[in-house]
Amino acid sequence: MWVIYPLLFLAGFVDAIAGGGGLISLSGYLAVGLPPHIAVATNKFSTFIGTGISAGMFVRGGHVKWDAALLSFTGAVIGSVLGAKLVLLVDDRTLAWVLLIAIPLVAGFVLFRRDFGTPVKTLPDRRLRLVALLIGFAVGCYDGFFGPGTGTFLIIAFTTVLGLDLLTACGNTKIVNFASNIAAVGTFIASGHIDYRLGAPCAACFILGSLTGTRLAINNGSRIIRPMILVVITMLLVKVLVDLLS
Repeated sequence: MWVIYPLLFLAGFVDAIAGGGGLISLSGYLAVGLPPHIAVATNKFSTFIGTGISAGMFVRGGHVKWDAALLSFTGAVIGSVLGAKLVLLVDDRTLAWVLLIAIPLVAGFVLFRRDFGTPVKTLPDRRLRLVALLIGFAVGCYDGFFGPGTGTFLIIAFTTVLGLDLLTACGNTKIVNFASNIAAVGTFIASGHIDYRLGAPCAACFILGSLTGTRLAINNGSRIIRPMILVVITMLLVKVLVDLLS
């Protein structure tokens, strides 16, 4: 059982820098034998505090564009509800095949575009707010429908579409993720599906990893964020392949 603790540290570290830590932490809970619904609930409980602390550090460093962050959160909430309903209508394997094609294209974009993550001229305020809302809605739909790698896709969208630098994109992503996780954690607490004996020490490990990763991201910027995004995209591609072949 102890092996899950370093996995949660690693998840917090990765998530703070590039998103996607849930790919590691949820896999860890399932690997130690928790039933899926207990694993999902405990994972949310053990990760949302670390995400909140990371968000706070980005806020204190001035790496959040609030109008875009809040509108993206609003769009994500609406999109997540729609995405959850679409699950009932569309075979999730269809989306998995789409991701199997799209993920390598995204990886190639991040790898070969030399100006990826560097500050560019942003959109006019009115257009930026509309696009931020649409980004939140689109990624929220994906999160409600499928989920893995949501934070990473938000970072990529904030940098490439809104023209934010990588640090600000990370900060905005943490605000959106933390706000959206609060409702989920409240629901799981009320339903009694959280394993607190395992989740509490795992939360401490995730927080420690998140603090370490956030400091590295703030101090090193794109030098650490860009390669970590590629690591997360690779993990997501492996997960999609495993799900399709299983």
